[in-house]
Amino acid sequence: MTDQPVRRAEALVVLGCCAAASLAAAVWSWRHGAMLNYGDAVAHLHIARRVIDSHRPGLSQLGSVWLPLPHLLMIPFVAVYSFWANGLAGLIPSTLAYLAGCVGIHQLARRWLEPLPAAVTLAFFATNPNLLYMQTTAMTEPLFVCEMIWTSVWLVEWRAGLDATSDGAKNSRCSRRLLFLIAMALAAAVFTRYDGWVMALLAWSSIGIVLLRRGKLRSRAFWLATTIVVAAPVIWCVYNAVVFGDWLDFMRGPYSAKAIELRTASPGGGPPHPGWHDPWMSLLFFVKAAEMDGAAATRGNLLLIVSLFGTAWAELIARRRAFNWSLLLWLPVPFYAYSLAYSSVPIFLPVWWPHSFYNTRYGMELLPAFALGLGFAAHFVLTAVREFKPRWTKYAATVLFALLLLNVVVMLRERPLVYVEGTKNIESRWYYEKEIPPVLRALLATRPGGTVLMETSVYPNLVAFSGIPLRQTINGSDMEFYQAALAAPAAHVAIVVAFDGSEIARAVQAHPEGLTVVRRFASPGRDAGTIYVSDTFRSMPAAQPETTAPVR
Repeated sequence: MTDQPVRRAEALVVLGCCAAASLAAAVWSWRHGAMLNYGDAVAHLHIARRVIDSHRPGLSQLGSVWLPLPHLLMIPFVAVYSFWANGLAGLIPSTLAYLAGCVGIHQLARRWLEPLPAAVTLAFFATNPNLLYMQTTAMTEPLFVCEMIWTSVWLVEWRAGLDATSDGAKNSRCSRRLLFLIAMALAAAVFTRYDGWVMALLAWSSIGIVLLRRGKLRSRAFWLATTIVVAAPVIWCVYNAVVFGDWLDFMRGPYSAKAIELRTASPGGGPPHPGWHDPWMSLLFFVKAAEMDGAAATRGNLLLIVSLFGTAWAELIARRRAFNWSLLLWLPVPFYAYSLAYSSVPIFLPVWWPHSFYNTRYGMELLPAFALGLGFAAHFVLTAVREFKPRWTKYAATVLFALLLLNVVVMLRERPLVYVEGTKNIESRWYYEKEIPPVLRALLATRPGGTVLMETSVYPNLVAFSGIPLRQTINGSDMEFYQAALAAPAAHVAIVVAFDGSEIARAVQAHPEGLTVVRRFASPGRDAGTIYVSDTFRSMPAAQPETTAPVR
């Protein structure tokens, strides 16, 4: 066991190895066109882009449901049009989060473990195929996992520092610094995923309880840091109130998870998803997703058992050295058991009914807990071998790393669960993203600067692949412009893209004057789309509304 800080050379080796793995995954994802597989990844890029490229640019374009930090981090990169269109704008912050997470999980493991078992922790985490793929996309999981890890690192260091007896003044300064680091990590988590709200509440309340027991609750540093933690959710609620008129719009608004579940549920069709109002079934689905995200199909239960054994072993040998604070990494288990049951957040797995793919990536949040548990399990094995067969230590270490490599190879052969879900996701969009942009480009070539009426929330890449800025479209996020265009499409835009059943399609049916059908597109299982051109747009300029309305 070791409390020695990680040497710089060791840290550089860790960073270099993880950067190599990240680069290899990025190259693979680029060559296979996988960066934009997830519709949510495309939507995250779209939200970031419209903050700087829309009829009403500004923070109101961040919307009301998805939390803002991932989009804010992407804004400098989506400003480059090609990065927005090809997905690199999402890869850059996700990759940086992945690298920071790798460094953090290694540092956390080295708090208690020697280099070999700590390397097992790092190897399992850093080479996970699902995480490697996800860090090439604009999804929020790599960022949140990084925030979870570093919150745990700094919590452990803070708690261990309270028990240190040497150089009290130095420890006091270090404790204050760590409090602010923890507060900033928790605030970042609050602005990344709603899991972070629960994590912030539990972590900061625990800090307060410890300080109260030690008679240090009046610490000025604690209360200043508290303002950072408390301000994060308050700011988001105030933003929702000011922009959308409801401080809980993200929970009960028309685009919330609850509202979507109610719109998509079949009347009289039974529970909308497995685990609905059933915490035990929800727990099973989340744990199964975590196992499938972390190990090959037949080894998920083994991964869970070994990780739990390692965690129990850690309780025995490291409890007095602040290990309990790292148990925060297991928080996703109760969080998702509750969320799946009562918060309209389903998970579908191919191995269980309804034998589909949906939100399988949520299980990745347990990767740090699995990794740290495996590291302690490796410590147990290596300690036992040294005790009884010292000469076999290097062989035991070789076997451990061989097993990790075998797990990766088998997962790649089976195809990573999260990647497969992404391929299923893009299948529903691929035809339209391939066929519609060339037609739009050809039409716009004969109508320079022409405005396009289209709904960009369903197929945002139609704009990016057409080579036009978002402000050259009128869409649902341009509320007042959008309503005016719906009332007289031919008078306000040069081109209309309408999908059957949409608000735009109904507007075209109600006001077809001056519109000519150019081409109709149909894909099995999806609403058909139609492109129209206006015969009157040039002679009737669009109205310019004066009011500003919020965007969701």
